[in-house]
Amino acid sequence: MAAESPARPEPEVLAAFEAAKGFMPVREGLALYAAATEAAALGLPLLEVGTYCGRSTILLAAAARAAGVTALTVDHHRGSEEQQPGWEYHDPSVVDPELGLMDTLPTFRRTLHRAGLEQHVVALVGRSPQVAAVWGGRLGFVFVDGGHTDEHATGDYEGWAPKVADGGLLAVHDVFPDPADGGQAPYRIYRRALESGAFTEVSVTDSLRVLRRTGPGI
Repeated sequence: MAAESPARPEPEVLAAFEAAKGFMPVREGLALYAAATEAAALGLPLLEVGTYCGRSTILLAAAARAAGVTALTVDHHRGSEEQQPGWEYHDPSVVDPELGLMDTLPTFRRTLHRAGLEQHVVALVGRSPQVAAVWGGRLGFVFVDGGHTDEHATGDYEGWAPKVADGGLLAVHDVFPDPADGGQAPYRIYRRALESGAFTEVSVTDSLRVLRRTGPGI
């Protein structure tokens, strides 16, 4: 019997994803959507850490809509280290002109509105460890795509990985085994998840790793 093809987003969802401001390539986006769709079958919320302007949120929201669950997205919306003025990924169009600080929240809201997905998303605006500390429920899916320092990646992992339900999925973005390709903090939390015995890898798509909870702990 042939293996079932991975779920794909509807054309209008994919078009909205491609039109949105952000950094995730289409190949990784398709893999993210397939994983989120699979995890949504558990009937639990889907969560991402690191919203930016909502590009990947569109995919989680579409998967959540199809399954009748909710997508949650966590970000302080002030930009990560590499998005600050003078850094490679800085975008002046998402700076609050009054405060002179990054503020991606308005762009994120417009992104979801244009995609017709606002009602399927709860935006949790705050720093990831603080939000994790007050979130008591289980999650079917956690996508870690926040800050790329060891402090932030470790905080995201330790805050949210314990909340992944049995059989749920943990996805980590920007995993680069070779330091020449990118920062190592996401790779280190990915390795930690595997070495914990709590998670088993189920797919690799470029820099996206998807793991399933198969045991206790982190």
